[in-house]
Amino acid sequence: MKAIVLAGGFGTRIQPLTNSVPKPMLPILNRPMMEHIIIKLRDELDITEIGVLLYFKPDIIKDYFKDGSDLGVKIQYFLPDDDYGTAGAVTFAKEFLDETFIIVSGDLVTDFDFKKIKKFHDKKESMLTITLTSVENPLQFGVVIANEEDRIERFLEKPSWGEVFSDTINTGIYMIEPEVLDLIPYKENFDFAKDLFPKMMKQDIALWGYSQKGYWRDVGNPESYREVYKDIFSGKIKLPYIGEESKIDKGTVYAQKGVKLSKKIRVEGTVVLGKNVSIDEGVTLKDCVIGDNCRVSKHSEIIDSVLWNNVKIGVKVKLNNSVICNDNIIKDESKATFGVIMAEKCLVNKKVSFEKDIIMWPDKVLESSSVVSSNIIWGNKYKSSIFEDGAVLGRTNIELSCEMTTKLAASFGSILPVGSSIYVSRDYHKSSFMLKRAFVSGILSTGVNIVDPNNVPSNVMRHSLSKKDDIAAGVHLRQSVFNPAQTEIIFFTNEGLVVDNKLAQSIERIFFRENFRKVKYDEIGSISEDKNLRNLYIKTIENSFDNNIFKNSELKVAIDVMNGSISDIYPVIANELGIDNIILNAYRSEKIKSNDIVKSQENMENIVRAMNLDCGFMIYPNGHKLQVIDDKGELIYDYKLLLVVLDLLDSTTARKLKVILPAWAPDFINYDNIEVSREKLSNFKAEQLKEYDLIADSDGHFAFNEFGLNRDSVFTSFKILELLKKSGKKLSKLHKSIPEFYYKGENIPCPSSLKGKMMRKFLEDGKDKKTSSVDGVKIWMNDDEWILMVPDQHNEYLNLYVQAEDEKSAGKIFYSYQDKIEKWISE
Repeated sequence: MKAIVLAGGFGTRIQPLTNSVPKPMLPILNRPMMEHIIIKLRDELDITEIGVLLYFKPDIIKDYFKDGSDLGVKIQYFLPDDDYGTAGAVTFAKEFLDETFIIVSGDLVTDFDFKKIKKFHDKKESMLTITLTSVENPLQFGVVIANEEDRIERFLEKPSWGEVFSDTINTGIYMIEPEVLDLIPYKENFDFAKDLFPKMMKQDIALWGYSQKGYWRDVGNPESYREVYKDIFSGKIKLPYIGEESKIDKGTVYAQKGVKLSKKIRVEGTVVLGKNVSIDEGVTLKDCVIGDNCRVSKHSEIIDSVLWNNVKIGVKVKLNNSVICNDNIIKDESKATFGVIMAEKCLVNKKVSFEKDIIMWPDKVLESSSVVSSNIIWGNKYKSSIFEDGAVLGRTNIELSCEMTTKLAASFGSILPVGSSIYVSRDYHKSSFMLKRAFVSGILSTGVNIVDPNNVPSNVMRHSLSKKDDIAAGVHLRQSVFNPAQTEIIFFTNEGLVVDNKLAQSIERIFFRENFRKVKYDEIGSISEDKNLRNLYIKTIENSFDNNIFKNSELKVAIDVMNGSISDIYPVIANELGIDNIILNAYRSEKIKSNDIVKSQENMENIVRAMNLDCGFMIYPNGHKLQVIDDKGELIYDYKLLLVVLDLLDSTTARKLKVILPAWAPDFINYDNIEVSREKLSNFKAEQLKEYDLIADSDGHFAFNEFGLNRDSVFTSFKILELLKKSGKKLSKLHKSIPEFYYKGENIPCPSSLKGKMMRKFLEDGKDKKTSSVDGVKIWMNDDEWILMVPDQHNEYLNLYVQAEDEKSAGKIFYSYQDKIEKWISE
C-alpha cells in the first residue's frame, strides 16, 4: 500500500503563521504537522512509499524531508505546473499509484485509527472510501449523509450555514483504488469533492463513508493552531514527544540536545524544549513548547504558549496563550497576558503591553512602552474573513484604515485584467471621501483604470454598471445607516451584482498573502470622470413610465429621502413625471443616527394622515431600501409590503409573471398570474435572474427586471404608484385585504460551533413532516404554517421565521422550537 500526502495549500486562512512557511510545516511539538502524518502512515499501515504533492513554497518541504530516509520511508515529490485542484493534482502521481493508496492532508492533526479505515475499505470492496467525522463547525468542509449501510447518499462541499444538513463531514482522508484515477482528467482543474464524487455518484459507483470517532482537527486558522496545543496538554490527543524526559518541580520536561536549564525555574504541566534552548533562573514554564535556539531570560513567564525557533525573550516578559514565530525579539518587561500571535522577524521593545488577543504581521517594530489594543495590520473582526455578503465593513480609521483600504483595493485590482476600467463611487460623507482616495491609489497600482462618478448613490452606479460592457466592476463606499462610525465598501461584478463568496475568497487570498500585482510605470492606471451617471439614471426612470398616467392621476405623495445621496435625484424624477409631491429631508447631512429612522416613520405617518395623501415613501440614504405608509397613515411592514406588491402585479398584469423570493418570505397566498419560486438568491447568476420579472424579499428590497437586476427603491416607489393607478385601488384597502395571518422573525443565540448540530437536529425533527432545505431547514406544521431556521452566516445566532394563522399559533410553534433549541444546545 502507498500514500499521498497533500502539501500544496496556500494556508490563506491561517495567515500570518504561513507568511514564510507552508501550512504542513507549521510545528506541532517541534515537528512539522506533516511529519506527524508521515510517522502515523509508517507505523499504523506499514507504508514506506509516500508521494508528496507540492505547490506552495515546495522547496521548504523538500529541503526538510529530503528523500524521507531519516524517517524510514521513501518520499517521491510531485509538483504540478499549475493549480489543478485536489484530484487533478493527484493525476501527476498516477504512475506511482499502482496499488491501493490512502490520501491524507499534510495539515491535519488526528489520532484516527488508519488500520480500521483500511479494514472497512477492504470489507466493502470499495473503490473509494471517505473517512467521516462529526464537527462543531462544518462550514469549511464537505457535509455528508450516508445511509445505514454507510453508502454516501448526499454531499455538499463547503456549504453556507443555510445549506448545512448535517454535522458529519468529509475529513479529507481517502482510501482509493488506482482504477479511480481513470475518472480524473489530466491537467484539468478537478476537485475530489466538487467534481470526482458527483461524477462517481452519477455513474452509480458506490462511495463509502467510514465514520471515525476520535481527534481530528484541520488547522485552518491561528486560533485552531493554539487549540491543538491546548488539546495536547489536556490529554485530548496523544502525540509523540521529542527529547529526554525528566520531572522538574511540578511538571514534565522533554528536552533535546544542548538545552541549558537553570536549577531555579518553576515548571508546571508539560514543557517541550528544542535544541540549544537556554532558560535562565526564575523563569516560569507551564504547558508550553519552545523551539530550537531560543533563549528565555530571567524571571519571565511562558504559559500556554508556543515559541518557534530563534526567539529571544527578555527579562520579566510575560506571555500567555501566545504563538511567537521564528526570529522574534521581545525585550524586557513586555506583557501579553491575553495572548498574541506574532509573525516572524518582529521587534518588541521594552515594556510593551498587549491589552487583548493581538495578531502581528511580520517585520513590525513596536516602540518601548507602547500599548497595543488592536491588531497590527487590520482589526480583530477580520481574523478569518474580510468580506460579509460582498461587502467589507469596519470602523472608519480603525479597522478600515487608509492602509487597509489601499491593500484591499490592490487585492481587488489584482484579479482584474490590466487595462480594464471600474467605477469607484461614494456617498458625500468625509469618511467615504478619505477612504476612496486610499482605495483609488491601490487600484491604480495594479494597472486598472478608474471611472469616477463622484458622489452618487450605489443604486445609480450599479444601474449604469449593469448597462455598460466596457466597465469590468464597481465599488461603492458609504457610511452605514445604522452605525455612523462604520464605513461599508461594497464590491460589484460587471453585472451590478454583489461579488459572491468565491470571488470574495479570491480577493482575500491575495490580501492575506500580500501578493499584489505591481505593474510597470507605463501601465499604471488612469482616472477619468463620468458625471452623466446621475442624469442617465434619471432619464431611464422617466422613460420607464408613461407621463400621462401620473399627470392625470391626482396622486399626492410624501417622500422622505432621509438626508441621503438621492436627495437631488428623487425630486427631479417626481416633478418630471407630474406627481404632486412633498419632499422631506431633501438635504445632505452626516449627522444621522439609527433612531432617526423610527422618528422619520412617525413623522411620515402623521403627515400622510394630516394632509390626506395617497401614500408616503421612505427612501433609505443610498436608495437600497424602501418603506411605505398607506393612505390611512399606517406603516406597511416589510413582509406585508411584499404581499401588497405581488397583489398589485397579479391584478394588473396582462401576462404570466415569474417572481423569485427567499425561503423565509410568506407563502400562504396563491396568485393567478404569478409563478413564485423560493430559492437561495446568492446561488443565482445574472443570466438565471433575467428569467424573472421580479426579484424581491420580505425586507423592503425589490428589483424589477424591466429596470435591472439590482434592487432599487427609487424605481420601486414609482412602480408602486403606477400599479396603484392601473388597479384603481387605495393602498390602505390592499393593505387591509391581506388575509389574516401572523409572521414572526427572531434571533436565537447559538454558538457557531453548534450551528451544524442545530441543522442536523432540525432535519431529524422534521423527518415525518414536509420539509425543505433550500436555505436553512423549513418544517411545515400544516399547509400554511411553518417554521424556518437559518443559521446566521456572520453572527452567533439562528434566524427563526414562523408563519401561522394567528399570533397564538405562531407563539406555540416558535416557543416549542425555542425550547428544543435550548435543549439541543445543552446536550
